[in-house]
Amino acid sequence: MKTSAFVYPWDVNGDPRAPARIAALGVRQVTLASAYHSTRALTPRHPRHRVVTAAYAAALYPPGEHWQGRALRPHPAGDWAPGDAFGEAAAALGDAGLEVHTWVVLAHSSRLGAEHPDTSVVNAYGDRYPWAPCIAQPATRAYLVDLAAEAAVRPGAAGTELESLGWYGLAHLHAHDKTGGVGLGDAGQYLMSLCFCPTCRAGYGEQGLDADALAVAVREALEPLWRGAPDDGGWAGVEKLLGQDTAAATRAWRDATARSLQEQAVAAVRAAAPEGFQVLLHADPVTHHTGANVGVDPAHVLSVADGVVVPCTGGPGLLTPFAATGADAVLAANFTIVSGMGGSPATLAADASRARDLGATELRLYHAGLASDADLEAVREALGG
Repeated sequence: MKTSAFVYPWDVNGDPRAPARIAALGVRQVTLASAYHSTRALTPRHPRHRVVTAAYAAALYPPGEHWQGRALRPHPAGDWAPGDAFGEAAAALGDAGLEVHTWVVLAHSSRLGAEHPDTSVVNAYGDRYPWAPCIAQPATRAYLVDLAAEAAVRPGAAGTELESLGWYGLAHLHAHDKTGGVGLGDAGQYLMSLCFCPTCRAGYGEQGLDADALAVAVREALEPLWRGAPDDGGWAGVEKLLGQDTAAATRAWRDATARSLQEQAVAAVRAAAPEGFQVLLHADPVTHHTGANVGVDPAHVLSVADGVVVPCTGGPGLLTPFAATGADAVLAANFTIVSGMGGSPATLAADASRARDLGATELRLYHAGLASDADLEAVREALGG
């Protein structure tokens, strides 16, 4: 199967050996970050540094002049990825014979929330999530669509992978994250991720809900979880906590909002891209899930994009709903190959075989820059590199 490894520009720039080392893994493609959130990342083999601190969500290339005068706009990176860091890395990787696709993080930006608090998701308690832009707000949607097109279609790229193109919520590895003290399961995460900004309040009204009454109902539904009651999980758990009709109405608003954003963003990328440019979404087949792998309806998303990248580190079962659509699409199984981050590079060959049996057509490896030498050697053995 065609395999791509995720890479940051700072893994490549300043390390002349990096492109050949990545190619030697046996991959044909790299998925190279062009717009990325704040992070602190190891660079175990770089000749000049061992830790890179990306202080804020940034474009890893010079943003275009069309952003001038707009309140919501991407910021260029600081010294962790100066100038056209993406372009420099893409050229070096291309010279090593690797196909380059962009990796674009969208609805996940703490800087956007810090500079423009009104853009953030607001939970039922009135708390803002500065890392999670509300994708229902018109200005935020316009920003995300335009960022998707610009960051996706960079010179030297043959395709893109769009991450977090949908709802973000509570679950997030925020700086010094301390939110794990109470065991919120799937249902609790959904309730804590419902947005109550003015746009979403109006949206609930379109579904026949009173936003104030809904916020009260959400807080009451969450109260047993704060006291330590078990979360039954799944959508049935949401219905039990919130009530079947109310839960369905919230999901109708959120599902429609995410679907329309995905349609608009992919259309904008296609309009900016050359013919044959591949567009994939990082996706989860459960529509009420939030996060980097956004919840989607499999049939809908495969009618919009060329395929999906599906998290499979904990098992490849999430591939099945996408494969069941019968669509002729790319189904890329994404495996973490960093042992220290819960990956299992030693079982990659077996894991890939299982994913293929469930419908995977390609592999994604997270992350060639973060993995140790031993992890990369296991990948080479698995891929025959």
